[in-house]
Amino acid sequence: MKSDKKIAVVDFGGQYAHLIASRIRRLGAYTEILSNEEPLSVYASYAGIILSGGPSSVYEKGAPLLPEGFFKTSVPILGICYGHQLLMKALGGEVVSSNSKEYGPAILEIQNPNSLLSRSLSPKTKVWMSHGDEVVRMPEGFKIVASSDNCRYAFVSNESKKQFGIQFHPEVTHSEEGEVLLRNFVNLCGAGSSWSISQFLEKQISELQKKVPVGKNVFLLVSGGVDSSVAYLLLAKALGKDRVKGLLVDTGFMRKNEVKDLMDNLHHVGFDLTIWDESAVFYENLKNEFDPEKKRRIVGDLFLEAQSKATDSLGLDSEHWLLGQGTIYPDTIESGGTKHSHKIKTHHNRVPQIEKLIQEGKIVEPIADLYKDEVRELGRLLGLPERWIERHPFPGPGLVVRMIASPETHPPKIDFSDLGLTAKKAEVKILPILSVGVQGDQRSYAHCAVLNDFTTNWNELDKSAVEITNFKREINRVVFAPGISTFSGPFYYTKLSLDKGHSDILRDADAIVNRILYDESIHNSIWQMPVVLVPVGLRANSYGVVLRPVESTEAMTANFYEMDRKILDRITKELLALPQISLVLYDLTHKPPGTIEWE
Repeated sequence: MKSDKKIAVVDFGGQYAHLIASRIRRLGAYTEILSNEEPLSVYASYAGIILSGGPSSVYEKGAPLLPEGFFKTSVPILGICYGHQLLMKALGGEVVSSNSKEYGPAILEIQNPNSLLSRSLSPKTKVWMSHGDEVVRMPEGFKIVASSDNCRYAFVSNESKKQFGIQFHPEVTHSEEGEVLLRNFVNLCGAGSSWSISQFLEKQISELQKKVPVGKNVFLLVSGGVDSSVAYLLLAKALGKDRVKGLLVDTGFMRKNEVKDLMDNLHHVGFDLTIWDESAVFYENLKNEFDPEKKRRIVGDLFLEAQSKATDSLGLDSEHWLLGQGTIYPDTIESGGTKHSHKIKTHHNRVPQIEKLIQEGKIVEPIADLYKDEVRELGRLLGLPERWIERHPFPGPGLVVRMIASPETHPPKIDFSDLGLTAKKAEVKILPILSVGVQGDQRSYAHCAVLNDFTTNWNELDKSAVEITNFKREINRVVFAPGISTFSGPFYYTKLSLDKGHSDILRDADAIVNRILYDESIHNSIWQMPVVLVPVGLRANSYGVVLRPVESTEAMTANFYEMDRKILDRITKELLALPQISLVLYDLTHKPPGTIEWE
C-alpha cells in the first residue's frame, strides 16, 4: 500500500527529475512526479515537495514557474539546481548567468552543520554540479548552510519555514553524501516506508495482466542486455511463457560473435527467441549517414520494419500481438520525454513511429519506470543469473552509435594558456570532429580536446579535464593519448562509413578490449566501457579508438574509471597492432558534460 505521506517531485524538465523520485523511493518513501502547472490545490496533499533542476534560466521570458501562492505552503520544500534558483527568485533573491560555470565534481564546505538538512554531513563533502546560472543574493530569512569554491550560495535554508535551496545534485551517486541529505528531507517530511522493488513487481504483474488481457500476447524486441532480458522475464511471469516471444534483430552492428553467444545463453534461461538477420538492410540504409539523431531514427525505424517482417513471417497478427520493449527511464528522459526537458539524444526506442504506437496503446514497456540499478535488483528477484545481471550495458543501436562517421570540421582556435595547463607540461590539441554531450540539462554537440600523456596521476588528468570543460564552452569532452608524451605531428582525418568493413574494424578492437578486461579481472569494477571508432589517426588512411570506461549506477551521471596504467598499456599496445588503428585515446569526461556514449 502507498503511504498517505507521500513526497512530490515537481518536474522542470531536468535530466534528473525522475532520478530524484527514484532515490527517494529507494529511501522507502513513496513519490509522485508532478508538472509545475498543476493547480495549487494538488500540491497541498503532499508531505513534502522537491523542485527539480531544468534546462531553463529563471530570469528568461517563458521560464517554467509555479502557481501564485505556492511558496506560502507549510510543507517542507527542497529546491535543487533550477528549483533552488526559482525558490530564491520567487521569494525576492537574485539569479544571474554565472562567469564560472560548474559541470562535474565540487567540494562543498558546510558552514552550518545544525541545519535540518545538513545533519550528519561531513564538514567537506564532494557534490555534483551542473549549472550555468547562480544565485547572487538570497531572499530575506535565508542563511548560507554551505558553499563551494565557485558557488557561494550552494546550500541555503530558511529553517523556520522548512525551505531549502541547493545548487548541486544530491540525487546522483557522485554527490557522495547526497543520500544523507535526501534522507534528512524524507525524515523532515515524516514520510513512511512505502515503496520497494518487491512491491513494484507485485503491482506491475497486476497492471500487465490488465494491459495485456487474455487473447493478446507480447512480441518483445530483445537486445541481449539486462533491460530486455528482465523485461522478458517479467512479462513471462505476469502472462505465462507461452504468451511471450522474443525477437533478436541482427543489425550487422552487433559485437563479435554476439548473436551466437546470445542465442546459446538466453535459451538456457527459457527464452523463446527468434533471430532475424537484417544486416544487409541496416548497412544499406546507414552507410552514408553521420548525424547522430538521424542514425538513431533510422535504427528505430528499421527495428520496427524488421519486427513487422518477422511477425508476418511467423504469423503473429497485430490483433493478437503487442510489441514489447525493455525501455527504462533514462531512454525517455534523454529523448526529451518530459514537458520542459531538452532533448539530449533520441533513443532508438523513442523515435516518432514508436511514440505513435505508445499513444495507440500498442506498446508494452514493463520496466519503463526503473533505472538500471533497479532493473538489476528486479532481475535478481526474477531469477536472472548473476553473470547476466552484471553484463555491461550495451546500446540498442549497437555499434552504430560507436562509429563516429562525422565529416571533418575545422577545430576552433582556443587559448588554453589561462588554465595553467602548460605548467604541468600538458599539451592540448582538438579533434577535427564533433561529439554529443550534455551541459546544464541541454544537449551539446561540440569538439573534443586531446591531452598528451603528461602525467600518470589520474587526479591531475581529472582536474585538467574538468577545468577545460568548465571554462571552455566550445569543448564538451576531454581525452588523453596514452603513451604519447608530446604531439609531434597533425591528426589525419579519414572518412568512416557505417558499413561491414568499418564495423569489422570496431568489432576486432572491441573484442580485444573486452578480452583484456576479463583477463585482468576488472570487468566488474567498470560499469560500462564503450569502445569507439573515430575517423582520426596519426597517419593517413587510419583510424583512432576511444576507450570510454565509466563508473555509474543509473546512467544519468558517470565518472571515468581510473584504470591501472599497466592494463591500459596492454590494451593500447594490442589495439595499435591492428593494421587500421594508429591512435588510442582515453576519455576523461564525466557525465555531465559528456554523455556516456559519444553519440
